[in-house]
Amino acid sequence: ELDWFQKWDQVLDWQPPQARWFVGGKLNAAYNCLDRHLQGDRRTRPALIWEGEPGDEISYTYEELHRAVGRAANTLKSLGVKRGDRVAIYLPMIPEAAIAMLACARIGAPHSVVFGGFSADSLRDRIRDGEARVLITADGGYRRGGVVGLKRAADEALETQGGCPSIEHVLVVRRHGADGETLPGATMKESRDIWWHEALAEQSEECPAEEMDAEDLL
Repeated sequence: ELDWFQKWDQVLDWQPPQARWFVGGKLNAAYNCLDRHLQGDRRTRPALIWEGEPGDEISYTYEELHRAVGRAANTLKSLGVKRGDRVAIYLPMIPEAAIAMLACARIGAPHSVVFGGFSADSLRDRIRDGEARVLITADGGYRRGGVVGLKRAADEALETQGGCPSIEHVLVVRRHGADGETLPGATMKESRDIWWHEALAEQSEECPAEEMDAEDLL
């Protein structure tokens, strides 16, 4: 059973071919994934267990994941993202991908996940279609023994063939360059590009979950 801020008035409003579910109900996906588990012993149990291709490992308890999502959500707010604004996510399979999705859900910003193996052209098309205001990417990602230059592809998407005029900021996760190196070609554009770890460090971990309508876009 889900936690609701407000119970629905009607389970199904069926006007063929349109259907509306749980009419009048208010809830939040991130709240249901995290906040409801913060009571009792479950808060210290693993919520996310991850192992990267090079063998690095990270584990988050529900409590730790909740704090990380709160900081990410407040970072998006600080960049001007509001309820209903779209956020594009172009990341490798790292914990920040889940954190980013939950952060978007927390503030009511629909997210569009673009597979990290897609080209710059594919990313550009999806950003334009969604008119995303913020792009979340990484300097690079590991895949089948090699390194994929995600930031290079993101820059190409944003800066060639008319670019993506709707994008105001790019949050960049330091994945490949975690030891201080910078992946060749992963340049940072002043005023547009922001390191994920630096932005989150400045934010509070407390971010109330938006009360979303059951039919709102996730």
